[in-house]
Amino acid sequence: MTGGILIYAEVTKQSFVHTVFFELANKAHELSLKLNNAPVMAVLFTKPEMLTEYKEGFTYSGIDKFFVFEDEKFENYNTETYANLIVNLVKEVEPEIFLIGATNQGRDLAPRISSKLGTGLTADCIELDINEKGLLAATRPTFGGQLMATILCKTKPQMATVRPKVFKPAIDIIKKDTEFIYKQVNPEDFINNVQLIKFIKEYENNLNELDSAEIIIAGGKGMKGEEGFKLLKELADILGGTVGASRGAVDLGYAPHNIQIGQTGKTVTPKLYIACAISGAIQHTVGITASDYIICINNDPNAPIFDISDTGIVGDVFEVLPKLIEILKNSKD
Repeated sequence: MTGGILIYAEVTKQSFVHTVFFELANKAHELSLKLNNAPVMAVLFTKPEMLTEYKEGFTYSGIDKFFVFEDEKFENYNTETYANLIVNLVKEVEPEIFLIGATNQGRDLAPRISSKLGTGLTADCIELDINEKGLLAATRPTFGGQLMATILCKTKPQMATVRPKVFKPAIDIIKKDTEFIYKQVNPEDFINNVQLIKFIKEYENNLNELDSAEIIIAGGKGMKGEEGFKLLKELADILGGTVGASRGAVDLGYAPHNIQIGQTGKTVTPKLYIACAISGAIQHTVGITASDYIICINNDPNAPIFDISDTGIVGDVFEVLPKLIEILKNSKD
């Protein structure tokens, strides 16, 4: 089989399939309909016997063919091994499009594959489509997030990395009679220039609550410091949410980098997003547009954040937030 769309199914250190795979699978199914029902394929590296844990989710995700590399050594990700095996697979199946999640692993793996294949790569995409000529139109922020550029790749496969949370997994089951094809792995495939000596988990960032938060209270430079973010934390605790920050606030040291939202941070999909003292530069808003409902509080009525908000409050956050907190506390009492 040649042509079609190939997706990299990333397995995390905890042996879970990264959620970005299911987001890409749903988008790939949509794209395939514009390519005369082109087949949707995926590639997976896993430890032996783990495939049984994943199979049901895979067969309900609209995948026609799953190429499986299985070995005990795949417990740990290895750039050289993965890149070499994927390059050989791509040369064999000749996909038109190859999609990879823009995770830490994906950002490491994708450019190595594209370089070995001599093809282009559009990184950190926030939208994918098929244009009138049947080519992948990949959209990403450019010029420091000031513009959105839609990029076409002249070579095959057309490669793109896509940020997690940009697309949503399928709501309904996309049932396919998925064919699982085991690919041969040889001892020489594991001969590398770099070897993993020890894995040290960074416990502080083990779980980033922004990934699954339904309510996010985010602050910008206008929060004026850590004391301002304590106010956001108080509101988040009352609502059962978590706190996020704009890059500007992080750069000034008001908040840690692991809660940064936007082009160089997290893409989030909460049910409710409250933006406090955030101007609404595109570098930030690209990370929140998939939110179900956006409320903003800003003392500048002309701030761009009002353009994408469902509800806007013109006012000083240090006057509005304490009143809002008081109202919510009284309503709970």
